[in-house]
Amino acid sequence: MVAVKDLNERSREILRRVVETYLETGDPVGSRFLSRHLPISLSAASIRNVMSDLEALGLIFSPHTSAGRVPTEAGLRMFVDGLLEIGDLSEDERGQIERQIAGSPKSVEDVLDEASKMLSGLSHAAGFVVAPKFDAALKHIEFVAMDPGRALVVIVTEGGEVENRVIEVPMGLTPSALTEATNYLNQRLRGKTFEEAKTILASEMEHQKMELNELTSRVISSGLATWSGAKPADRDDPLTKSLIVRGRSRLLNDVHAMEDLERVRLLFDDLENKRDLVQLLGLAENADGVRIFIGSENKLFSMSGSSLVISPYMDSRQQVVGVLGVIGPTRLNYARIIPMVDYTAKLVGRLIN
Repeated sequence: MVAVKDLNERSREILRRVVETYLETGDPVGSRFLSRHLPISLSAASIRNVMSDLEALGLIFSPHTSAGRVPTEAGLRMFVDGLLEIGDLSEDERGQIERQIAGSPKSVEDVLDEASKMLSGLSHAAGFVVAPKFDAALKHIEFVAMDPGRALVVIVTEGGEVENRVIEVPMGLTPSALTEATNYLNQRLRGKTFEEAKTILASEMEHQKMELNELTSRVISSGLATWSGAKPADRDDPLTKSLIVRGRSRLLNDVHAMEDLERVRLLFDDLENKRDLVQLLGLAENADGVRIFIGSENKLFSMSGSSLVISPYMDSRQQVVGVLGVIGPTRLNYARIIPMVDYTAKLVGRLIN
């Protein structure tokens, strides 16, 4: 694949100006426009020759006959990696971010929600945060019989979240044993957090305080083992993650054709279903700061045609806790969004600690 170093100065400057103009306006860029705005003196004919070379390299293309050029995904990637001049946030911008996220005493959930709103507002795209799921109080637990040897555990929290987990149970288990297990747990655990519930059950099991028959006790033991695997630090379990997205409607601002609308609809569906959270955390966990995924480079969230700018945020031990960033069209203002995402991730990490 061609690299920035393989282009001469003239080609680099023309590619830079094509991409910058496209990111700003969304319109194809023609040779006449470039001849008036390039810092170097070139005729329109010379510029067309260079643009033809860039097109042959797969860095720009013409969306319509006799139209100007727009960057391809490869051209955007080259620009971001080798030509983009990333500035720093001003003191006013840093202050604005801090006031919005940390302006008043808030819970951790509030901090993350404000961070996603702020990222959306400043980027004019959708802001998101992937976070550990917080230990909510239990409202209701129920065991539902499935096929022999398996049962479904339905867990409802005080906040209205519902989680379903399949567990293995003794063969020949009677419906009355499942009902007894359900009643026992709801009587003792309503209003307790997951961690408190596991502590209570473990203690009663250890001291044989469960006033239940053997089969019912084994059902509860199976459920306890399942819940114990859902610790906040378990990055392989998507049920321990929550997704906060703000500004989804902004994704419709750049829709120009039906295929664009279908892409955004699929993205909405994927965000609603919270798909691929574990993969997203994995991408951030291996990153040193901000990572950028452009169009089809990234298979998350059915996102071909969109860009993703992400950064991990960390706890006091410098362990990755979650990830935040911006989802939008490939025509993002990368120079502005990259430092904004980076600073927000550092601020959120500091606040949640």
